[in-house]
Amino acid sequence: MTPLRVLSIATLFPDAARPNFGLFVERSLRALAAQPEIELTIVAPVGLPPFPLSLHPRYRKLRALPRTERWNGLTVHRPRFPLIPRVGARFNPAMVARAVLSAVRSQTFDVVDAQFFYPDGPAAMRVAAALGLPFAAKARGADISHFGHDPATAAQLIEAADKAAGLLAVSDAMRRDMAAIGIDPAKVTTHYTGIDTARFSPGDRNAARAALGIGDAPMILTVGALIPRKGQALVIEALPALPGVHYRLAGTGEAEGRYRALAQRLGVAERVHVMGPVANADLPMHYRAADVVVMPSVSEGLANAWVEALACGTPIVISDAGGAAELVTAPIAGCIVERTPDAIAAAVQAILTNPPAPSDVAASLGGRFDWDRNGRELADHLRRCAGR
Repeated sequence: MTPLRVLSIATLFPDAARPNFGLFVERSLRALAAQPEIELTIVAPVGLPPFPLSLHPRYRKLRALPRTERWNGLTVHRPRFPLIPRVGARFNPAMVARAVLSAVRSQTFDVVDAQFFYPDGPAAMRVAAALGLPFAAKARGADISHFGHDPATAAQLIEAADKAAGLLAVSDAMRRDMAAIGIDPAKVTTHYTGIDTARFSPGDRNAARAALGIGDAPMILTVGALIPRKGQALVIEALPALPGVHYRLAGTGEAEGRYRALAQRLGVAERVHVMGPVANADLPMHYRAADVVVMPSVSEGLANAWVEALACGTPIVISDAGGAAELVTAPIAGCIVERTPDAIAAAVQAILTNPPAPSDVAASLGGRFDWDRNGRELADHLRRCAGR
């Protein structure tokens, strides 16, 4: 069989400056590259604002990234494209496409793959048109819930969906969200993420707490950016109804100051612990140490942290966002609750009163989240899009 030559565009992809950025995209592409008869080239464009904004310290590490490198066994090109912070989203697809074409002008491909629906999808549409190729795109969450509704970006997203040879969604719920904004659901295939069960697996909670220097008080955890959409404020507001329960927040973001002030105002600051960014390699220990993972997000596709927590044997309390009902399929896995402090507190207390066995929680995933399956399905999808 002739190898399928795939050009994958991934604006969400880890690098030396952002090692936790787009980890699940990287892992899925590694699974794709491991499939037989696949030749994969990845372009992970790096957005930098115009001079002199590009000299700001926050962009220093991005400016230093290599233009091409081997990253965990994958060939990754990192061309730059001009980025206008906050207001330039409508221009990003054209800029990304131009950067991609400059990075691969001497190579030949069979299909173009977009790993995030915006700006990657409309960028892939432009690249595919320039190269005379079919293209595919995958929806993961905010790419649809935000960019699919923003008047500045929605038209380009819908055009890309119409012209794509095939589309993927991280959950059945995401597929329905795509249909709700006018994307043909017949073109969309659900493509669940994977999980590395060698790393994310149940373990001894007391040992995990000892390793992290945590006492024996009940502990709940949220993993994700500290931004309003993730709902950490609601969890802090639930703490007065959960006496003695400590709350750890793994992540960083714009709302950190507000969260600290809220905890102080409610008199629970000594029970709220902001940990900053946690390396992916260290996350299993944090999941195992927690009694409950609580994530009342406004919107999600199918949150990676939900799957990771369950794989580690920790029940979840989450909002009815995205693919929540596709994960919490039995009470043993946790609860789907209203986005109110009272509902969150009641669900957490119920789990603390009657904690499930970690092995039973992990078993609730039913083997649905596997990286080899993820890679096989992605390879088959791209072959179909390429007419193979």
